[in-house]
Amino acid sequence: MTEKNRYNKPENFTNRELSWLQFNYRVLSEARDRRNPLMERLKFLSITASNLDEFFMVRIASLKDMVHAGYTKLDLAGMTAEEQLDAIYEETHKMTEQQYTTLNRMLLPLLKENGLTVVMNHEDLTEEQMEFVDQFFHKDVYPVLTPMAVDSSRPFPLIRNKTLNIAALIKNKAGGKDYEVATVQVPSVLPRIVTLPSSKEGMREVILLEQIIERNIDQLFLNYEVKCAYPYRIMRNADLTIDEEEAEDLLQEIQKQLKKRQWGEAIKLEYEEGMDKTLEKYLKKQLGVHSTDMYSIGGPLDLTFLMKIYGLDGFSHLKQPSYTPQQLPGVKLDSTFFDQIKKKDILMHHPYDSFDPVLWFVQRAAVDANVLAIKMTLYRVSGNSPIISSLALAAENGKQVTVLVELKARFDEENNIVWARKLEQAGCHVIYGLVGLKTHSKITLVVRKETEGIKRYVHLGTGNYNDSTAKLYTDLGMFTANDLIGEDATAVFNMLSGYSEPPSWEKLAVAPIWLKNKFLDLIDRETKNAKEGKEARIIAKMNSLCDPDIITALYEASCAGVKIQMVVRGICCLIAGRPGLSENIEVRSIVGTFLEHSRIFYFYNDGHEEVYMGSADWMPRNLDRRVEIVFPVEDEDLKERVKDILFIQLADTMKAHILQEDGTYEKVDRRGKESLESQLYFCQLAQGNVKKEDKVRSRTFEPIFAPEE
Repeated sequence: MTEKNRYNKPENFTNRELSWLQFNYRVLSEARDRRNPLMERLKFLSITASNLDEFFMVRIASLKDMVHAGYTKLDLAGMTAEEQLDAIYEETHKMTEQQYTTLNRMLLPLLKENGLTVVMNHEDLTEEQMEFVDQFFHKDVYPVLTPMAVDSSRPFPLIRNKTLNIAALIKNKAGGKDYEVATVQVPSVLPRIVTLPSSKEGMREVILLEQIIERNIDQLFLNYEVKCAYPYRIMRNADLTIDEEEAEDLLQEIQKQLKKRQWGEAIKLEYEEGMDKTLEKYLKKQLGVHSTDMYSIGGPLDLTFLMKIYGLDGFSHLKQPSYTPQQLPGVKLDSTFFDQIKKKDILMHHPYDSFDPVLWFVQRAAVDANVLAIKMTLYRVSGNSPIISSLALAAENGKQVTVLVELKARFDEENNIVWARKLEQAGCHVIYGLVGLKTHSKITLVVRKETEGIKRYVHLGTGNYNDSTAKLYTDLGMFTANDLIGEDATAVFNMLSGYSEPPSWEKLAVAPIWLKNKFLDLIDRETKNAKEGKEARIIAKMNSLCDPDIITALYEASCAGVKIQMVVRGICCLIAGRPGLSENIEVRSIVGTFLEHSRIFYFYNDGHEEVYMGSADWMPRNLDRRVEIVFPVEDEDLKERVKDILFIQLADTMKAHILQEDGTYEKVDRRGKESLESQLYFCQLAQGNVKKEDKVRSRTFEPIFAPEE
């Protein structure tokens, strides 16, 4: 058996979907952690619900499509699509139960203790509150509602994806023999949280909109007796199917497919616990769902409403103090900005460092008389993006502006179509990328005419050009005027806009053709060094790890003696700490206030350390099916700073979860260790609140593996 075959066996991998569910459990654990402020715990619980919704609409939908198509190929863990679904259903039902246990037994009682009551049942209202609710219903809610009865002339309506609805059993008062079904959509145009007149001094009370409708549902069916009414909600297949080869116009094809997203196959039915069995069976039949797709919910449906609770005024003492991104020391956002980049590369660590330099880079280029061209890739941008305005202004100022807008960025398709049209109208040259590939790279190129000739300035990043998420996601970005990187940047845009494919790259590593081999070569070099008795080390930080070739190479490296430390936020299909396979590999996941999004790759290289950053995770989709860019950090000062970032995350004892051999995660054992929360440390560091003697340094990369006995 070859080395590769020895490592590349199904039992050496964790299923991708089950690994993702472990990630959502880590988010859920933050909602259950008493050390977190109460409102932050609500937010984490809301995030688990939002995450699970997307998981169903995309990942479970995809597996169902495979089953329908008779697809029998095994995944890297040796599971069929059907086996994966069975395992997922078991786990998601457990997770849902834990979500509502967390809400009902932990968070709601704590909210009440802190002066906020969420009335979960309209029958618990006081007389005064009932009167208020009824008036509110007649004045603000009733005119918006569309009750829909179901009979021989009125078939069951199409229920839109993710909408909250109320189903009722009704019977005609004028001699109706049987109960009929009716349904009404809870309008999303009205606030779901309604503040009530308080029954107790110092107590704030709120109720959910569906409870107000349920209380007054008989007003919607005046000639009927309402036997019962229960909220329900469905999830539909939202995975777009686009044949790019056949599409004459990709933009129009995506617009057409977006309309279908609301009406895809129903893949999940949530309904309030205790629903009348007749109603339950009726919904099951009409929506065409299987028993495993049905979730009886012991509380309010769609926990994303908790973000509205989080947003209520007056409870800031129950939240984490908000953080304001800091301006980068020594960097001036003025007319000398290009000179500053030319003098020295600039590194930014968001959201600790402000995103303003990135916005200024594009704004300045738009009005600088010496700038000839701006080229940029856009994957996800904010709702009112200043970058879009700057690019439009640049085109109006006569500059050559080329923008790649990735239309296929999931759930941002509609937004990106709007920006693409706006940019085209302003005179920008807009391209949609390469057929069959998503362009996920984050790169901006500014071409400037200077006294010594043409000069290229480049921004490269690990995250999107989105000024909103730049305050919530941890990412790294770098400005450089390095000539070789500038040449590569030009080649990237020529590849995206035409058919020019460079034979080689000077500095950048680009997927889908070159990047994977680059990573495999770097891992292999550490493996060879270890076999020769040299010190060998790999440290990698990313969102997800599930590429079988990369994992196999890491197993081989581990067995050769390479010390491997990884910070993987989400999916990890690698098994860590298994003797004879991965005893030299440690994997940790950090779940904190900010979403960990940066990708960093460190290789010891026999003392000649190399550091890379980029847009790509170690996943097949990133390495084989996307245009991604990974770039070197060569400035020694910046390299040290990036190493510090890695070391601080490896030293986190507060928010880090360690991957166990069985695929579960456990919080770091803090006994005998200093308390260190990496994200809080970075905030304090950016604010200048970390004393020089207290700074965590990464000069030696002291291993955190247990020493051999």
